[in-house]
Amino acid sequence: MSGLSSICREIEVALKPSGILIRGTVDFAAGEGPFLADESHAASVVLLGNAGGSIWPAFSRWKTLYDGCDPLDTWSKEIIRPLAKALGGTPYFPSDPPWQPFQRWATRAEGLKPSPLGILIHPEYGPWHGYRGAIGFSMAVGAAGAGNEVAIKRHACDDCKTKPCLTTCPVAAIRMDPADFAVPACRSHLATPAGQVGCMVSGCLARNACPVGAEYRYQPEQRQFHMNAL
Repeated sequence: MSGLSSICREIEVALKPSGILIRGTVDFAAGEGPFLADESHAASVVLLGNAGGSIWPAFSRWKTLYDGCDPLDTWSKEIIRPLAKALGGTPYFPSDPPWQPFQRWATRAEGLKPSPLGILIHPEYGPWHGYRGAIGFSMAVGAAGAGNEVAIKRHACDDCKTKPCLTTCPVAAIRMDPADFAVPACRSHLATPAGQVGCMVSGCLARNACPVGAEYRYQPEQRQFHMNAL
C-alpha cells in the first residue's frame, strides 16, 4: 500500500508480527462515519484483515494456549484493541454490535464485489482473505489518493468462464446471486458422512475450486478451522 499516512505506517509496523494487514482506508463526509468512543463521528476508518494465510502462523501459536470460545475473534481483539487505544482511535469488529458495514467499507476501500460464495472476491487474493477489524479516527488518515470510493474493478467472476464454484458444491448450495446461497443445505451436508470426509477435511470444495488467487489458498489446518466454525 503506497502513500501511507504516518498513522497508517504506525499501524502497519505494530501489526506486522501478527500478520494482520491494512486492507484499505475510507474517509467519510461529515456525520457519515461510525460513532467513536466520544460519540462523535469518525472521519476515517482503517480496515484490518488478512491476505491468504498471513495471520495463521501467529494465530495458531496463540491458539495452543487458549481454551475459550471464539478464538479468532478473541485473538483479533487482543491485538487491535490496545493498538486503537494507543493511537487514540476506536476499534470495530465484525462480530460485535452495533454491526458495522464492513463489506460496504471494503467495497469503498478496495473496489471489491461479492462472489457467489458471498465472500468479496479480490482480484489478487480471490476468496482467500478476510477482515478482522477496523480502527476509526477523528481525523482523515487515509493514504493520499487511495481508499476513498475506489473505482470498482472488473469483477473477477464476470471474467470466469467455467465458474467451477457453481458446479463443485455437492449439494448445489452456491448460486450466481450471493443472496441465494443455501446455508441450510450447506450445513446439513457438512453433518453427513460425505461432508465430514469432504468439505470438513479439505475446506469448502466450492471455495477451493475458485481459480482466482489460488496461490493464496489457506493451508489445510486453516481451512478446517473455518469449516468447524461454520
